[in-house]
Amino acid sequence: MLRDVVVYGGTPGGLIAAIAAAREGASVVVVEPTRWIGGVITGGLTRTDTGRADTIGGYTREFFTRAASRYGGKFMWYAEPHANAEAFEAMLREAKIEVVRGATLRSVARDSARIASVTFADGRTIGGRAFVDASYEGDLMAKAGVACTHGRESRETYGEPLAGFYPMEIRPRTLESMTSVCSCLGGTGPHYVHGTPAGIDGRDATGRPLPGIRSAGGAPGAGDSLYQAYNFRLVVTQRADNRVPFPKPAAYEPARYELLLRLIRAFPGIRFGRIFHLGAVANDKFDLNSQGIFSTDYPGANFDYVAGDVAVRARIYDDHVAFTQGMLWFLGHDTRVPAALRDETNAWGLCRDEFVDNAHWPHALYVREARRLVGEYVMTQRDCKSDVTKADSVAMGSFVIDSHIVQRFLAPDGTVRDEGAFPDAPAKPYQIPYRSLVPKRGGCTNLLVPVCLSSSRVAYCTLRMEPVYMALGHAAGLAAVSAVRSGRAVQDVDIAALQSLLRAQKQVLQLPSARSVKK
Repeated sequence: MLRDVVVYGGTPGGLIAAIAAAREGASVVVVEPTRWIGGVITGGLTRTDTGRADTIGGYTREFFTRAASRYGGKFMWYAEPHANAEAFEAMLREAKIEVVRGATLRSVARDSARIASVTFADGRTIGGRAFVDASYEGDLMAKAGVACTHGRESRETYGEPLAGFYPMEIRPRTLESMTSVCSCLGGTGPHYVHGTPAGIDGRDATGRPLPGIRSAGGAPGAGDSLYQAYNFRLVVTQRADNRVPFPKPAAYEPARYELLLRLIRAFPGIRFGRIFHLGAVANDKFDLNSQGIFSTDYPGANFDYVAGDVAVRARIYDDHVAFTQGMLWFLGHDTRVPAALRDETNAWGLCRDEFVDNAHWPHALYVREARRLVGEYVMTQRDCKSDVTKADSVAMGSFVIDSHIVQRFLAPDGTVRDEGAFPDAPAKPYQIPYRSLVPKRGGCTNLLVPVCLSSSRVAYCTLRMEPVYMALGHAAGLAAVSAVRSGRAVQDVDIAALQSLLRAQKQVLQLPSARSVKK
């Protein structure tokens, strides 16, 4: 059967794209390679990064409002994972959208400049008039032969000061400044603190780098094919009636955590809430995220993920599970860890009522970046800081330019250094052009890419927030329907009509203080 719109990737951006298209009367199918829909928003990331909330509207705000409705107006953006999943399922049912789960993309068939159909590992083939690649990895556009890139450009490629290899200096801190900000835990420090807080020896007894540390770095500003660290966003609680103890992984290797032990010894009295960032969400639950030199981020473990096949990605996924579970087990049970920190760790646990079909462990590995489209317009650092207006705006972003650690390496004196995180890189509220969602002319005429959109790696570090993906999915879904009904290439849809429809559906294309200019 031929569908009007085929959405590959049941991520939040993909689901909103599908909902937008189906509400316009199009026949739509969503194909998701895992058993679960909703990406990280239903799979662990509950403390959603919004930037300026007034840049978020349309079907994106509708979703978050519905997910939070059960809390009496509280916890907007911060609903529980199962609440997010139920909101998505309801919106999909209402729009009568077909969802195919557990279907891994195998190949893409093209008819000249158009994608004709996609075939999956189970032999199923689905034809479409328009396609939306909403996967976190950009697999559909890659298999379709559409121009894309990955890794970090050099500083010179687009004239971006933050681009390329970005070593971080030691920034000495006191124990007080190592405290988490979570007010409910008495924290007073900065929101996220990345970077090396002290001169910690990164060598073992033989002089070799400790696990997870490379022997040397690179040249500042040089491009490479590396990615910022992935992690699991855990949902944890201290409520005894809903707490499940952190599990011990089968592949537990305490040697992996020697650097963590040295960090603990460098800061006697360090608390659980400084090793991890704990952000409150509904019903006494917390989103546990990475911060600092050693946390749930697993730098260097994801470098083979994007180009890897199903088996490689599964191995990397499992390795991240073992690393994270092992770290929590280490903190709670290794006798070298101070008793107070062990007791504090064991006061926390997974949530009994979340991820009940996955042993209470989050479904989604947080793939912070992968491939990026090289489309009609490539957004760069400048587009997020100074040249922030676009005549063909279809959504807005505003979050800081946020890169987590890419790798750790030994400095010449043998101490460990973090590399890749930006210490202070704010962005202005900026408009996102439609041109960044579509391939270059001549590349493919019926594909839209709202997640792995066309941008430099630096710009992607602010674009990569789920509400932005969702807003772009909204635009992509409408544009796909417009292209199908008009018979035009996606590069030639009527932008004014698209913007008018988006505004009618309460999408935010421009803040009241901004002026659009042609660019």
